[in-house]
Amino acid sequence: MTITTDEHRAHEYADLPRLMSLMTGDEKHGPAATSTLDVLWVLYDRVLRVTPERTADPGRDRFLLSKGHGPMAYYAVLAAKGFLPVEWLPGFGGYDSPLGHHPDRLLVPGVEIGSGSLGHGLPLGVGTALGLRAQGLGDPAVWVLIGDAELDEGSNHEAIAFAGPAGLDRLHTVVVDNSSASHARPGGIAARFEAAGWSAATVDGRDHAALYEAFTAPHPGRPHVVVARVEPKNA
Repeated sequence: MTITTDEHRAHEYADLPRLMSLMTGDEKHGPAATSTLDVLWVLYDRVLRVTPERTADPGRDRFLLSKGHGPMAYYAVLAAKGFLPVEWLPGFGGYDSPLGHHPDRLLVPGVEIGSGSLGHGLPLGVGTALGLRAQGLGDPAVWVLIGDAELDEGSNHEAIAFAGPAGLDRLHTVVVDNSSASHARPGGIAARFEAAGWSAATVDGRDHAALYEAFTAPHPGRPHVVVARVEPKNA
């Protein structure tokens, strides 16, 4: 029996909970991980132009995980796509494991940045997009995944305010909104980006078709943000 691409994709996605279950221990930040699972899957399965063989290719897309606490979903997706061995997963958070509670770009294949302090990922994404532009590399896309609570950090708003007028149209941001921010945004999260000249879309963060459509929407001359709404963290 021949297995179709869609069937193979569905089988890989269905295996993600098992891969995540291999990672145990304290400080898992479970809601932070599960909130990002579908966004990460759609990006790596259908959008990002990067493979385990292309992690050093200057023409690859760059994915920057700013929402780095609770990285089990990220590690599970990387394992499913062949960036790291599944055998690494049970050692998550161990002293000798490369899989720490925040991803380390020097230890985990395919990881572009080390995460830590909230609010640093989008500024790094802006710098990455500027650097690619300066090198004449206009094809690679830069994707940054942040959490809605990170918008409490002023560094993100400086990045938002700069990127729109700078016309960084290869910069993309996904805000996973699980209602954990301390401060509400008048008009909603997307309105903050739109006010700074970004293209914006707000979708169900569990709907793969809606995520893919939003991720691939054209936005000539402007950076693009997708607000992916998921169940509230404390629901």
